Amino acid sequence: MRAPSVFAMTGLALLLAACEPLSEAETEAVTNNAGAAAAEVRELDSQYHDLELHTVTKGLEHPWAIAFLPADRLLVTERPGRLNIIDDGEISRISGVPDDLHAANQGGLLDVSLHPAYADNGWIYLTYAQLANDGDTRTTLIRGQLEGDALTSVEQLFTQDRASEPGRHYGSRLAWLPDGTLLMSIGDRGTEPPRAQDTLDHAGTLLRLNDDGSVPEDNPFVDDDDYLPEIYSYGHRNIQGLVVHPETGEIWVSEHGPRGGDELNRIEAGGNYGWPEVTLGRDYRTEDTFNDAVRSKEGVLDPVIDWTPEIAPSGLAYVPGEVFDNWAGNLLAGGLRSRQIRRVVFDEGVVVHEEELIRDEIGRIRDVRKSPDGFIYIATDEPDGAIYRLKPR
Repeated sequence: MRAPSVFAMTGLALLLAACEPLSEAETEAVTNNAGAAAAEVRELDSQYHDLELHTVTKGLEHPWAIAFLPADRLLVTERPGRLNIIDDGEISRISGVPDDLHAANQGGLLDVSLHPAYADNGWIYLTYAQLANDGDTRTTLIRGQLEGDALTSVEQLFTQDRASEPGRHYGSRLAWLPDGTLLMSIGDRGTEPPRAQDTLDHAGTLLRLNDDGSVPEDNPFVDDDDYLPEIYSYGHRNIQGLVVHPETGEIWVSEHGPRGGDELNRIEAGGNYGWPEVTLGRDYRTEDTFNDAVRSKEGVLDPVIDWTPEIAPSGLAYVPGEVFDNWAGNLLAGGLRSRQIRRVVFDEGVVVHEEELIRDEIGRIRDVRKSPDGFIYIATDEPDGAIYRLKPR
């Protein structure tokens, strides 16, 4: 078993913030903008709920992920490398983001998640595109603790084994299993899709880690020298939605195909999900079969949904039903290019219906999260992005 590489934040170590606090003028502008945004409410219709879409705050640059702090505050990442607290619509910048972060194209500061025992230990987990010495990048996991307006006690818990040309398919979604272990996705990194079938490469995988970054002893490949021990499933192109059923522990992911072939998958430990040897999508340039791939193959798990035409998946949320009672047990899947949320309805584990929600209302959907009070929060992937709250009316 490999120990995690960790480093403490001391003095002027490399993990000091790259993002400066807001100036007085910026703070006033953000505050004024947030106050105006908070008054914006749109009424929308859906098949089983009449809805209200509330604007929580605006003025964020490509927000990527949302986590819920105590006292109704939000922790929000922006892809260019900023970490923010949103409190009653007002934005406060948090220092302490790693300065080896590389923000370009799809890379930058990515997911954020609180430890299940956050109230006791204060750990906040972040993923980002880490710059290597040769200019390539790796998907990397850190954790730290909030002290005032700073992220401190930062530790690097995990970084993928091989750096790649920057800019594409970082994966980076995080989710906690009921046993306290952490799931983390890593994309195929774009330029060499066959890496997703190389079980000695982290690219194109879903990982399972202990909360300190070490390898759980019961991971499916932990005693097999032909696999990296962190791997929980493989053959993924780029998982951008990840959620764990709060009662059963069932794992759901949404991931990008090429042209068409976006997928919703139910994850099995040790499963191979086929990319790039098996896909229902097509080559971007030619629209021919992608790289001689087949549509199905023995030993490869088929998707629960093939989204063709593609939705460009992003955040994924489970709706238990305490607020949206007519959506109990549904999944909400965000879409980037499709600018929508898909409501996915199940009957005994089988998909029986889908509904498009808020299509073209607010732009590209980057994150979809259920809050502790049962409402749905949405982040938009726009240069002038925003956070929204969806409620029944």
